[in-house]
Amino acid sequence: MTSAPFHILGDPAAPILIIADHASSHVPADIDLGIDPALLHEHVALDIGVAEVAALLVATGDCCAILGGVSRLVIDYNREPDTVALVPVQSDGHEIPGNRGIDIGERLARFHAPYHEAVASLAGQANAPFILSLHSFTPGLRSRPEEARPWEIGILYNEDDRASRIAIPALEAAGLVVGDQQPYSGKQLNATMNRHAEAHGRPYLGVEMRQDLVKDVAGQGRFCEILHPILMKCRNKIT
Repeated sequence: MTSAPFHILGDPAAPILIIADHASSHVPADIDLGIDPALLHEHVALDIGVAEVAALLVATGDCCAILGGVSRLVIDYNREPDTVALVPVQSDGHEIPGNRGIDIGERLARFHAPYHEAVASLAGQANAPFILSLHSFTPGLRSRPEEARPWEIGILYNEDDRASRIAIPALEAAGLVVGDQQPYSGKQLNATMNRHAEAHGRPYLGVEMRQDLVKDVAGQGRFCEILHPILMKCRNKIT
């Protein structure tokens, strides 16, 4: 009946904190979403490749990571508690019938609140870690097949773009096609970073990796190798 709302990897005293809201596709045994289980392997359920890239970055010794412990279809950690999309009833054209008419307060108390309490504790460590918000995006949406998504990595932010201005040219120099506020804007969707970084003046980098490029071991290793020195550069220049 119980499922951990989050998992922590590495040393909380590390200079970089990775926050991965959508790292898991896990659905607790006592929650029936009413969907085909195959959907749990798709982008609507989790950010593909994020858990693996986070683990590789932690293995460098310079990062700690907190990974969301349940699927975004159970509850979306990167949403404000009062938003309609917090517990989705449909996602990219897929109906989630098991989420209709549920007690959202129960899921907030069981998953969302303890996750954000843990994030707040890690982000507020005395060592003032630089924060990486790590996500991935699908190369194509079922509901918007006409929408092109050519970017290999996207950088998102709201008001604080300090790290973004360092990272974007560095990522381009590494050979990536970089989207500035793509595939969507951090000014519209940035709940976790607004709460734990921008509200406290903590520098952070919001990263969206394209899922077809991080779905396998080779791609995950490539992104770790690219991101690690850029994160350290951001940390050293801003904090």
